[in-house]
Amino acid sequence: MVPKSGDEIREAFLQFYKGKGHKIISSSSLIPSDPTVLLTIAGMLPFKPIFLGIDEPPCKRATSSQKCIRTNDIENVGITSRHHTFFEMLGNFSFGDYFKVDAIKWSWELCINVFNLNPKNLIISVFEDDSESELIWLNDVGVQKDKIIKMGEKDNFWSAGNTGPCGPCSEIYYDFKPEQGYKHIDLDDDSRFIEFYNLVFMQYDRDIDGNLVALKEKYIDTGMGLERMARILQGVSNNYETDLIFPILKKTSSLLNLEYESIDTKKKISIKIIADHVRAITHLISDGVTSSNLGRGYILRRLIRRVVRHGKLIDIQGKFLEALVLTSINMMKSAYPNLVEKKELILHEVNVEESRFLETLERGERLLDEILSEGPEFITGKQAFELYDTYGFPLELTQEIALEKDLRVDIEGFNNEMEKQRNRAKSAALKFDLSTNIKIVNEIKKLSITNFYGYTKLAGKAKVIAIFIEGDQVISANEGQSIQLVLDSTPFYAESGGQKGDVGICIGDKFHLQVLDVKKEKKVFVHSVFINSGILNLGDNLECIVNSSERKKLNSNHTATHLLQSALKQLVNINIGQRGSLVAFDRLRFDFNSPKNITREQLIDIECLINQWIKEDHNILIKHMLKDDALKAGALAMFGEKYEDNVRVVDIPGVSMELCGGTHVESTSELINFKIISESGIASGIRRIEAISGPSLIDHLKLKSSILDQITLNLKSNPNQVLERIKSIESESSDLEKKVKNLKSQIVSLKVKDLLDKKHEVSNKTFIFSRVDNLDGMQLQSLSQNLIKKLGHNSGVIIGGLSEGSNSSKMIIVVSFAEGLVDLGLHAGKFIAPIAQSCGGRGGGRPNFAQAGGNNISALESSLLEAKNNLLAIL
Repeated sequence: MVPKSGDEIREAFLQFYKGKGHKIISSSSLIPSDPTVLLTIAGMLPFKPIFLGIDEPPCKRATSSQKCIRTNDIENVGITSRHHTFFEMLGNFSFGDYFKVDAIKWSWELCINVFNLNPKNLIISVFEDDSESELIWLNDVGVQKDKIIKMGEKDNFWSAGNTGPCGPCSEIYYDFKPEQGYKHIDLDDDSRFIEFYNLVFMQYDRDIDGNLVALKEKYIDTGMGLERMARILQGVSNNYETDLIFPILKKTSSLLNLEYESIDTKKKISIKIIADHVRAITHLISDGVTSSNLGRGYILRRLIRRVVRHGKLIDIQGKFLEALVLTSINMMKSAYPNLVEKKELILHEVNVEESRFLETLERGERLLDEILSEGPEFITGKQAFELYDTYGFPLELTQEIALEKDLRVDIEGFNNEMEKQRNRAKSAALKFDLSTNIKIVNEIKKLSITNFYGYTKLAGKAKVIAIFIEGDQVISANEGQSIQLVLDSTPFYAESGGQKGDVGICIGDKFHLQVLDVKKEKKVFVHSVFINSGILNLGDNLECIVNSSERKKLNSNHTATHLLQSALKQLVNINIGQRGSLVAFDRLRFDFNSPKNITREQLIDIECLINQWIKEDHNILIKHMLKDDALKAGALAMFGEKYEDNVRVVDIPGVSMELCGGTHVESTSELINFKIISESGIASGIRRIEAISGPSLIDHLKLKSSILDQITLNLKSNPNQVLERIKSIESESSDLEKKVKNLKSQIVSLKVKDLLDKKHEVSNKTFIFSRVDNLDGMQLQSLSQNLIKKLGHNSGVIIGGLSEGSNSSKMIIVVSFAEGLVDLGLHAGKFIAPIAQSCGGRGGGRPNFAQAGGNNISALESSLLEAKNNLLAIL
């Protein structure tokens, strides 16, 4: 039977290649181990370290169905028949085993014998210089010559980058209109052709000069788009109407009380975008991505926001994402059962993010409407950035709305504003960041791995094998210089797994070095060092000494982190898992998934349980095991972390067991005590606990005691009376605030009476123009609106002043127009804009009220006079 459904196609592909000796590999997470990409963007990505010669292959032949996310063509989603953000890539791989002949013959066998495709509908492309592949298609498979299209490097040559493994491709296209013949074929015509199977033949290594050298081991990497094959086999006009996506289209249409087939083309585009993004959202959250303004978290947030925005465009009322996500989970649960396990987490994330964005959307659209009401030629970069930075309104959404009005957004100006903010945020990053220092990273790749012996010894000898100053490798360094140092061996732990790097000293006959931090790249340890005295030379021998008291703090806080995770699982939710951690000298920080807040009572219970474990004095056992054996024994692995086959296991029998490379105490009693100092939410469904233990707890208590002593001294009280004294001061402060508020109200009332005597009559309309100092913006607004009520339907008020007296550097001007003036076409927001510029500030507002502020206080009188003259001129 020919497979038809998406599930059947996926299974048929995997079983076909299993029958050819391939090992079925489960789909990897959308969060890749490859640090060069944010998300899993291709079926081959999990195997990339094998192709690059970094990892050993798990087998000679593999096949997989890999879920992927790409957003580089997001503007085409919903518009073309084939573009998606989420898709599944079926693939078969050879790691130095079979090559072109088998790959090509099996791909044809799969298409003809399993998927029952008619050969007349299949077109082949080959790389123009790959005559070998062309001959295999001609002679071994029997494809006619005019159906084999030669293409250039852009289309049919794959590489992992400028250097490294690469090779020609051969692709199989489905031809929906074979009756048009094969002369002048244009494979870019996606109304006729769709490329559904790509065969990559990795046979070269490209060096730094661009030369191609034949690889000793040749690789096969293929990819078949599941959605595309489903479209072909199900006989529908686009990928969206296959069973992999269509149920979400129908559910979205039902929210409009319409049948999908009856909906107009424009709305269908929005519905397709929603359906596509919902699949991506569901899998991203399931794999541990949470909404944020950075990295993959921003990709998730952007997808959710696009769904909500398009929902509003087609008039879906209220919240709707949950219903679509449930449809998505039900559709894909047989292939991805983890979606059911994570359903509560997924729904919580989308509900929170949808609610937040609906508020943002309403507020941002209102503010953007005010900008658009001015009739601008374009949206300035500053305006777009203010919407983004102050109100959380995404740039791409500003662009979409502006485009609907045939306006452009000044992207260059926006980027300039963004760069200014980044520069402010950078201020002074004094600590060395290895991840951004490409020169050092490239150099240390050439060095031998560092022998780390710091688990058992905190001091020992070492030899200098590399010195770096500001990224450049040197042979010596002098007193007073900050350097990066690579040694052949070290007792200094390098920052990893959330644990900070060790500090300490290195000494020699002619120098004394202060070790401030340690990081590592590919098992090469890089020490950030300050030369206190002497001269350091390449090849020098030295004595390394880790600061033992600081190491004890790290040991204690790291073991406490393991106890905390175990307590959370036991007392709150067994499904809680680590989403990040920090093990520092002064505290520990543990981030974890939890759809619900942690109650005060639960925090108390967690503290009590951990302190009980501490008192029970459990031994900490360090074991080295095969990863699979450790996981079967119940060891926890950090989410998204990549482990080697042999792993280090930290076991606290009966309490906790985790894969961990960090340093720890020898028994729980060394922690002395455990104290939670804060608990908060940091993202949708993600909580954070900060705590202290052991030596850092003692330091914390000393600091608290010192602060309490200072407070009691300042309050002229004793420690037992501090709380009562503070409550007394708070009560006095509250009373004073009420008195100040009443006085300000009285001042406004008195000002109303005073200003009414200064009104002007112009063309049967009443106006007040005046300077009023010592009031803030809210008080001036209240004053102007009270005056309008007194003056009546055809009135206007323009008042301004210094907000805090004559020495203030801040001036405020407000304009209020009654309904009669607004009906005549006057707009307070437009009227005040040039006045704001003349006083060195900015302003705007509604037709009936506007406010401007500026720092050029000397221009106050002239600005008020300008406002008066402008208004009289208009009338």
